[in-house]
Amino acid sequence: MKQVLKFMIPLFILISSLIFFCIRHLDTVQERWFTRDLNTRSELIANLVLENLRGAKSPILTQKFQDDLPHFIAICTSNNTIKFSTAPQTFKIDCSEINNKLSGSSYVKKIDDLKFHGYVTSLNEVGMGKLATFHDMSFMSKRNSDTRKYFIFMLIAFAAFSLLVTLIIARASWNGWLHAMRMLVRGFRGFVEPPTQAFLQYTPIVKDLRKLVRDLESRRIARDDARQTWSPKLLKEILHEELSDEQVIIVANREPFIHNRTATGTIEVQHPASGLVTAMEPIMEACSGVWIAHGSGSADKESVDSDDKVMVPPDKPTYALRRIWLSKEEEAGYYYGFANEGMWPLCHIAHTRPIFRTEDYEQYKKVNARFAQAVIEEAKSEEPVILIQDYHFALLPSMIREKLPKAVIITFWHIPWPNPEVFGICPWREELLEGLLGSSIVGFHTQFHCNNFFETVDRFLESRIDREGSAISHAGVLTGVKPYPISIEWPPKLLKNQKPIRECREDIRAEFELPEELKVGIGVDRLDYTKGIVERMLAVDRLLKLHPQWIGRFSFIQIAAPSRTTIPSYKLLYDQVISVAKEINERHGTENYKPIILKMQHFESPQVYKFFRAADICYVSSLHDGMNLVAKEFIASREDERGVLVLSSFTGASRELPEALIVNPYNIDQAAEALNQALGMSEREQRERMRSMRSSIREYNVYRWAGRMLLDAASIRKRNMFSRRVHKYSNEYSDGVCRDAPAFF
Repeated sequence: MKQVLKFMIPLFILISSLIFFCIRHLDTVQERWFTRDLNTRSELIANLVLENLRGAKSPILTQKFQDDLPHFIAICTSNNTIKFSTAPQTFKIDCSEINNKLSGSSYVKKIDDLKFHGYVTSLNEVGMGKLATFHDMSFMSKRNSDTRKYFIFMLIAFAAFSLLVTLIIARASWNGWLHAMRMLVRGFRGFVEPPTQAFLQYTPIVKDLRKLVRDLESRRIARDDARQTWSPKLLKEILHEELSDEQVIIVANREPFIHNRTATGTIEVQHPASGLVTAMEPIMEACSGVWIAHGSGSADKESVDSDDKVMVPPDKPTYALRRIWLSKEEEAGYYYGFANEGMWPLCHIAHTRPIFRTEDYEQYKKVNARFAQAVIEEAKSEEPVILIQDYHFALLPSMIREKLPKAVIITFWHIPWPNPEVFGICPWREELLEGLLGSSIVGFHTQFHCNNFFETVDRFLESRIDREGSAISHAGVLTGVKPYPISIEWPPKLLKNQKPIRECREDIRAEFELPEELKVGIGVDRLDYTKGIVERMLAVDRLLKLHPQWIGRFSFIQIAAPSRTTIPSYKLLYDQVISVAKEINERHGTENYKPIILKMQHFESPQVYKFFRAADICYVSSLHDGMNLVAKEFIASREDERGVLVLSSFTGASRELPEALIVNPYNIDQAAEALNQALGMSEREQRERMRSMRSSIREYNVYRWAGRMLLDAASIRKRNMFSRRVHKYSNEYSDGVCRDAPAFF
């Protein structure tokens, strides 16, 4: 009905406007026609009078020409006296007015509320001055009214007929289109043959619809109703209904809680500000299970039980944290060496050369094997659901697959996947790919990274790749490759204890001695060369050069938590960031003003959210990033729907948040202009952009991210069970050959 009204109302307004215009124009045209007819009639009467006067007959004979159109005449002498008149006594004739008119001219004379058409003819040839013929014009209003009624009726009838015909045709076309789409959907789902109409075979919607139907069928996305925000409760329902309370194990290098001993001798629990922890911890709280990680805290060993486990979170334990202990040699080779000097720069196109050492790779294999053994020990059944996180464990999936062949293993790669030429640099490329293909599913943030992975496997391994089915078959194992854009929890728990935004602004400005009217930008990162921290500060410097009006009116707070400080490239970056900030402050700053406020320290998540809530701008300038959750956390922190996000185009988040100001961080001038646009943006535009981005994050939150993976895990379990039944049936009743299993998705 709404669609019909959207069509009917504009058409009705258009037709009404047309009728109004036509009526106004019709009245003018009819009045012109009637006036011309009266002039002709008046000339005829004047000629008859002249003929009578020439024949010395009385002009009273003109009465015989009266009919249903009332008229009368008057003859005025040259000295303005009435010679003859047939007008009633109530009609006052002004001979001076008549004599002033030219012969053959007409005019309108008003008496009381009546209008009369007057026409003047000269009688000089008979020596009598001028003749005036008057016609009552009241008939014109009546005829105009009648004509208008008929005209309006005809137009309305025509409009109604046109609307009816148009609606019938539109409805028939819409029904035909819907029927064709239904047939198309059913054909894709295997019930009937899809339609063969040419207009459907070659339209882009067929391709989109095919993908949508497959997505709905495989993952049961119908659960994800836009009116229902994904939540821990919904995740638990999925686990209960789809995974039959199967055990969920997460493997990650970083632990969600770190126990450290302070200088006073007490044990302090630290919650790392990590995108991985931010994304995965809500899943464990919702699903329970075991998180296996490297124990890196100074008091971690003192906090675990005899099985190296501790229940977390400390205030409300909901899941177990199993810690793996690494020697200094193992940590140096596995983590700092192969993972972060080799794989990290290899996968991030940030112009830092990867370093590969054989001894580092041996430690990497050794540590992966230790984590695999821990998974096997923690598994309570032959079919656990195992979620392996990130590039630290590329070999782990195949190691687990050897011991738990029925396990559902989902490996999520949190960083970008490079193209085959770049990945080919790695000396152990085949081993890493084979390790990952031990997974049931390998997940990436974007389809672009999935495509790079397909091309890499195709280049270096003997395999069968089904791009349409999003799967790779290698060494008898079928592995799905799917995009799972990661997100954050909604609503963020950290907002519960936050002060109002106005108070956050006041606190931050008071802490850094900033005036209330000064605009504040914020950047929050680990100190990493992929985050573009130097490029971000250079953009601020360029802003102040191009738009000096912001000097003294804008400061940028950069929070950079030191990370991987034993790696030379990170030490170099540390010194470079400090140096660039100092130069910019010397160039544009004063005794009471610093354009760059650099905080090289770790802040807990509640403090970070406080900065987000106090800032006018958040600039995420990653040079290459898988997703970047800082952008989403900034948006989630702003329930006032204020603030502007300036976002690098080289983040996965830029594909989900087009309402942000998207920039190329390498283009310093472009980034500076984006900062200037953000500083001058109206509150209305800020609200419109922020509202749209908050809606997107609300719908596509971390629970939805986890839910999609868990639904896919459930689909794989059912496929595996079906495949085993088919295999058993074929061995017992057929020729012993196992037929092809169902399509992966």
